[in-house]
Amino acid sequence: MSETTFRKTLDMDLVFEKLPVTEGQVVAELGCGHLGHFVFPLARLIGPSGTLYAVDIIPEILDDIKKRAYVENLPQIKTVWTNLEVFKGASIKSGTVETAFLINVLNQSEKKLDILRETARLLKVGGQLVLIDWKLDAPNFGPPVKNRLSPAIASDLAAKSGLAIKEQFAAGDYYYSFILKKL
Repeated sequence: MSETTFRKTLDMDLVFEKLPVTEGQVVAELGCGHLGHFVFPLARLIGPSGTLYAVDIIPEILDDIKKRAYVENLPQIKTVWTNLEVFKGASIKSGTVETAFLINVLNQSEKKLDILRETARLLKVGGQLVLIDWKLDAPNFGPPVKNRLSPAIASDLAAKSGLAIKEQFAAGDYYYSFILKKL
């Protein structure tokens, strides 16, 4: 999905309004994708005193992110290769991330609970996760409907991972969104 299409379908400004990220924070975008839709705006929000972990399983994606971060002089971006389906797989210390973003990732895996458990491991107590995924009734683009999960199932999996719903909102016509807090 192109940057323009993504911005038309998902309201990033609303996401940042609902969960403000501030200078100096430790933030992670898990499953960042090659365009880093959230990576670069987040890196600017946290500034050079913060740390932004751009996490993905595809090395070429991380190479693209690393090159763009260098060109845009954003040394706060740290790329991390990992399989989020593996508990303790990410080389990020447990309990250090203040805010994490998991956007359009769960629909790509059969191991949704494992991904949420790894995400919860990374968050500090009281840390927050923005979980955004495709609505079941979104139009004919996006992932196959059979791969999508309902907000009820996402909520149940989050609870099993030690994450509580703080807020639910629509971040666009095609997505449901949660702000979850690590207990």
